[in-house]
Amino acid sequence: MTNGIPIFRQWAPDWLVKVILFVLILPSIVLFFLPLANINAAAGYYGGEPADIQFGVALFYAGYAGFAGLERRFFSYLAAKEYFILFTFLQMIACLVCYYTHELYIFFPVRFIQGMLFSCVVNLSLALMFTRLRSERAREVGFSVFFCILLCTVPFNNLVTADLIDAYDFNTVYKAAVFSYLPCLCLLLLSMNNVRLNVRFPLYQLDWQSFTLYGTLLCLIGYICIYGQEYYWLEDLRIRYSALAVGGLAILYTLRQRSLKRPYLQLGVFRFRNCKIGLLVLFVMYICRFASGITNSFFATVLRFDPMHISYINVLNMAGLITGAIISCCMILLQKRIRYIWLPGFLLLLVFHVHMFFLFDVQADPDKYFIPLFVQGLGVGMIMTPTIVYTISSVPVVMGPSASAMLLLMRYLGFCVSIAIINYAELFSRSRHYNAFQDHLTKIDSPVLHTMSAQASALQTRGMLPGKAARASGKLLVNAINGQGQLRFAMDYYQWMAVVLVGTLLLIALFPYLNRTVVYLRSRRLSPE
Repeated sequence: MTNGIPIFRQWAPDWLVKVILFVLILPSIVLFFLPLANINAAAGYYGGEPADIQFGVALFYAGYAGFAGLERRFFSYLAAKEYFILFTFLQMIACLVCYYTHELYIFFPVRFIQGMLFSCVVNLSLALMFTRLRSERAREVGFSVFFCILLCTVPFNNLVTADLIDAYDFNTVYKAAVFSYLPCLCLLLLSMNNVRLNVRFPLYQLDWQSFTLYGTLLCLIGYICIYGQEYYWLEDLRIRYSALAVGGLAILYTLRQRSLKRPYLQLGVFRFRNCKIGLLVLFVMYICRFASGITNSFFATVLRFDPMHISYINVLNMAGLITGAIISCCMILLQKRIRYIWLPGFLLLLVFHVHMFFLFDVQADPDKYFIPLFVQGLGVGMIMTPTIVYTISSVPVVMGPSASAMLLLMRYLGFCVSIAIINYAELFSRSRHYNAFQDHLTKIDSPVLHTMSAQASALQTRGMLPGKAARASGKLLVNAINGQGQLRFAMDYYQWMAVVLVGTLLLIALFPYLNRTVVYLRSRRLSPE
C-alpha cells in the first residue's frame, strides 16, 4: 500500500503476490552462475578457456555489487511497475545478445550489464516483499527465503541445464532464459498498479563517478584473482599494472567518499565492531563454500561422472542448503545467540572437509558422497542468513544500505579469492605431486611394466593392434598419474580449509562478546542486497 493505493490489484491475494515476486526474481538468479553450469561447454562455445567463463561470472558479480549504490536513485525515480517492465525487457535483450554472440569481448560487457540489472530486480522485489511483511518474524523469514534461493543457484542450475546443454549448444540456456521472463511480464501487467514506493526523486547529480571507480575496481580485482596464477602474478605486466590500478583506485575512491556530503557507500560502517566481525565471518564462509567446486571437479576428472550425474548428486547439497536455512531462521526467531548459530554451522563445514579428505579415492560409489554433500549444504545454509542479519542489525538504520553493500562486497571478494586460492593450490600441489610420481615411476620399474603389460593385453583382447595397445597403455598411465595429481591436490586443499575452519571456530568460541549477542532486524526498509 502506497499513499492509500495498493501496489497490487485487489483481486491479487497475498499468496499470488508472493508467487509473482518469486517468478520475477528466479530467472535473474538463474542467470547469475549460469555459465558455470557446464564450464567446459561454455568455454568451447565462446572460444575461450575455463578462466574466461569464471571471469564472466565475476563480471556479473561486479556489476551487481558496483551498481547497488547508484541503483537506489533509479529505484526512487521510477514507479514500481514501469521499473519492473524496463529492466525485464533489458534483461531479455541482454540474454538475446548472449545467445547470438560467439565473442568474449561482447560476452564480457553484457555480463556486467546483466549484473547491474540483477541489482535492480533484487532491490525492487525485496522492497515490495518487505512492504507486505509487517512483523519482525515475517521479515526474517523473507531474508531466509531469498538467501536460500541465492545459495541454491549453482546446484539448481546444474540440475536444470545439464540435460539441455548435453542435447544442444550452450547458448540454448540463454534462449530458455528469454522465454522464462515472459510469465513475469504477463503477471506484472495484469496484477500491478502504477504506483511508487517512495517520493519521486529527480535524477540530477547522479554519482556516476563513484560508480565508475567502484565498478572498475571490482572488475580489476576479479581479473587479478582469476588470471593471476595463469600469468604468474606480478611477473606479468597485465597483472602488475592491474594491481597498481587497484591500489590507486582504492585510494582515490576512499578519498572521494570522505569528501562527499552524500557518499556512494558510507565507510563509517567499519566503526562498528559487530559489522567487522560479520564481514569477516561471511568472507571466510564464502571461501569455504566454493571448495565444493573441487569436489565436482573430482567427480568429473577422477571418477569420470558426466555432468548429469554430478547434478543429481548435488541435489543432496541443495537439500542441505534448504534445511540449513530453515534451521537458522528458526534459531533467529527464537532469539538464539549468534555464537550458537555460527559454531554448529562452521563445525558442520569442518566435518565435511575432514570427511571428504578420507573419501577421496580413484574408485568410489556415488552414495558415499551423499551425506557429506548434505552436511556441507547444511553448514552453509546455517551460516549465511544469520551473518547477514547480524551485520545489518549492528549498524544504525540509516547505514543499513551501506552495510548491505559491504556484505555484497565481501561475498564478491570471497568468490574471487576462493578462485585465486584454488588456482594457486591446484598448480602448486598438482605439479608437486606429479613430479613426485615421476621420480618414483619409470618404465624400468617392475610394477609399472606389469601394469602397462596388463593394460596392453586387455586392449588387445578388445581388438586393438599390439603396437597401438602398447602406446595406449602409456597414455593410460599418464592419465592415471594426472588423476592422482588431481586427487592429491583436492586432499591438500581440503586439509588447508580444515585448518582455516579450526581457526575460525576458535575465534568464535573465544570471542566473549558473541556470547551475549542476539541478531534481529530493526527496519522494514532494509535492502538486503
